[in-house]
Amino acid sequence: MKRCLALAERAKGYTSPNPMVGAVLVHNDRIIGEGWHHHYGADHAEVNCLKNVADTDKSLIPESTMYVNLEPCAHYGITPPCADRLVQEKVKKIIIANKDPFEKVAGKGMEILKDGGVVVAAGTMEREGLWLNRRFFCFHREKRPYIILKWAQTSDGFIAAADKKRLQLTNPESQKLLHKWRTEEAAIMVGWNTALNDNPQLTARLWPGKQPLRIALDRGLHLPPTHHLFDGAAATWIINDQREILQGNVHSVFLPFDDTLLPHLMQRLFDARMISLIVEGGAELLNSFIKLGLWDEARIFTGDMSIGDGIAAPAINCDTPAFTREIASDKLDVYVNTESNYPYVAGMEL
Repeated sequence: MKRCLALAERAKGYTSPNPMVGAVLVHNDRIIGEGWHHHYGADHAEVNCLKNVADTDKSLIPESTMYVNLEPCAHYGITPPCADRLVQEKVKKIIIANKDPFEKVAGKGMEILKDGGVVVAAGTMEREGLWLNRRFFCFHREKRPYIILKWAQTSDGFIAAADKKRLQLTNPESQKLLHKWRTEEAAIMVGWNTALNDNPQLTARLWPGKQPLRIALDRGLHLPPTHHLFDGAAATWIINDQREILQGNVHSVFLPFDDTLLPHLMQRLFDARMISLIVEGGAELLNSFIKLGLWDEARIFTGDMSIGDGIAAPAINCDTPAFTREIASDKLDVYVNTESNYPYVAGMEL
C-alpha cells in the first residue's frame, strides 16, 4: 500500500477533480504489475496496472492480489468502471485503503467486486490514504474545496509594510516551492488590496505544471485592465457585485458582498468542480477565512527580515504546527485545522 500511495502521488496536480490513485498487483509477494492514474480523463490506476503485467505473467492474474488506495469506480464516466474490469480479469483479492466518498461509487465498487467473487478488504493505511486525497474527500464530503491558507511574514510578525508597498519576504527556494504548490491546487485567490497594490500574476512560473484558476475580489470592478489578472495567462474569476459576464477567459462573477460572500464563493467553486483553493492574502482576506473557520491547512513562511512596524500577520487558533521545515533562511510552519476531518499523518509530505 505504501507503494500505491507513492505511485498515486506522481500525478499530484494533474488528476483534479479526480483523486490520486495507485495500484499494485502482487503474486506470491512478487509485484507483477503496477500503475497509477496519470491525469484527468486518462485510464485509471487499476487499468494501467493490468496493462503493465508482462505477457508471461498474465496467467497469474486470477491468483493475484491487487492493492489500490481507493475503492475501484463503479460508474461510467470518461472511462468504464474499474470494478467491472477487475471482475472480468478474475483478480483474486483486492485490498483497499479508502472507500470512495463520491456518490456514484460510495461502496458500489466493493459490491460489484464481492458479487463477482473477488475477496475485498478495506482500511489498510486508511489515514495515509485520507491525507493523500484530502482534497478529494473534502470536496465530496463537505461540498466545498479543500482550503489552504498561505502567507509569508517577517521575523517580527508582519505580513506587509504599513504603507502596503510590496516586500519580498522569502528566499528564492521558498518562492519555487510556492509555485510548485500552485500547480497542485485547482484555484488561487487574493483580495482587493493585494490584487490592486501588488498586481500579482498568480501563475506558476517557476515550476512546470497546470495553472490554477485565478480569483480576485473586486467589488466595483475597478481593477485596471492592464493588470496581470487580465493578461490571458490563465482562467480568471473577478468576484464583484456589479455583473456576471464572461470575456475571453476572464469571468466576472456576481456575488453579494455581505457575510455570505465566502460561503457563496465556495458553492460556486464546488459547482465548477474546483476541489481545492489556496488563499494567498492579504491579511484582511486571510482573517475572513480564519474567522469563519473556513480553512483546512495554513502554510506560513517566516523570513529573516525584520521591519519593526506594519500590517500584522493573521493568527490561527493552533498552538503546534503539524510539521516545520527549514528552507534555506526561511522557516515553513504547516498547521492543520484542529476541527478538520483530514488530520496530518506524520512523515508524509504536503
